[in-house]
Amino acid sequence: MTKAILIHQQGGPEQMRWEDIDVAVPGPGEALIRQTVVGLNYVDVYHRSGVYPLPTLPSSLGSEAAGVVEAIGPGVQEVKVGDRVAYAGGPIGSYAERRIVAATRLIVLPEAISDRQAAAMMLQGLTAQYLLRSTYRVQPGDTILFHAAAGGVGLIVCQWAKHLGATVIGTVGSPAKADLARAHGADHVIDYSKENFVTRVKEITGGKGVPVVYDAVGKDTFDGSLDCLRPRGLLVSFGQSSGVVPPFNAGILATKGSLYLTRPTLATYTADRAELEANAAELFDVVTRGIVKIEINQTYPLSEAAQAHRDLEARKTTGSTVFLV
Repeated sequence: MTKAILIHQQGGPEQMRWEDIDVAVPGPGEALIRQTVVGLNYVDVYHRSGVYPLPTLPSSLGSEAAGVVEAIGPGVQEVKVGDRVAYAGGPIGSYAERRIVAATRLIVLPEAISDRQAAAMMLQGLTAQYLLRSTYRVQPGDTILFHAAAGGVGLIVCQWAKHLGATVIGTVGSPAKADLARAHGADHVIDYSKENFVTRVKEITGGKGVPVVYDAVGKDTFDGSLDCLRPRGLLVSFGQSSGVVPPFNAGILATKGSLYLTRPTLATYTADRAELEANAAELFDVVTRGIVKIEINQTYPLSEAAQAHRDLEARKTTGSTVFLV
């Protein structure tokens, strides 16, 4: 027996329960992980609330953790018993003391990366990696717009993009978050509770707009994000913390300057094992060299995951949040 957070129906944080579960013996290609730290991400809220329907109930939540390999199944070559490992993505269920994970999804951690760092950065850090290095490959001299710049992904992107030679415009929702974004490399910070971010972006860019907007806010920022782009610019819509983007006429992309729109996911960008390893290696490199510092600003016992969800949805958190197991 082991403990896990389960929901028996999708809904509010009150649906989350700390319960006993059975953990199977790892089968072919699988590893049993004793988890030490579990990451919290906004996608967990989507899975809990029903924005993203779950395939079966009851279900655990979460898609990111670090821990130690306790057992491996037949044919596993990627890890061995005793390895410190981390993972992000894949089947939901990381809100647990122990779980079975496909060995191909596990990354062995270098000594320089702690379990807490790993659990805080695998999903958010690998997301920042594919956003900046693959979806739109940021070049020196680029000016980029990133919404929710004081969030977990945002703080990583601000630091990494500055290292790449970009000018970073970030939006935030409070003066405290503005200070945090500036401290992590944002050149221009727009408090959208007080300023019109489209107007400010146009002022900052001399009316030209930016080549790329990274938008995980969704409904509240989508239209404005399009208006911030220069002709043939790219809107990277990778989340929807304010709600789902409503249906729209694709012809608007033409009238606003032959714009591009993509809705990427980490799963697609790490589906190949070799790509997953390469992306993780690049992330570990910038962290171990101090280019990117992983800010763990909140910790909760895993058993108190419901409170963490309440705080996250109330926008009371900054940087990364982890659960201690």
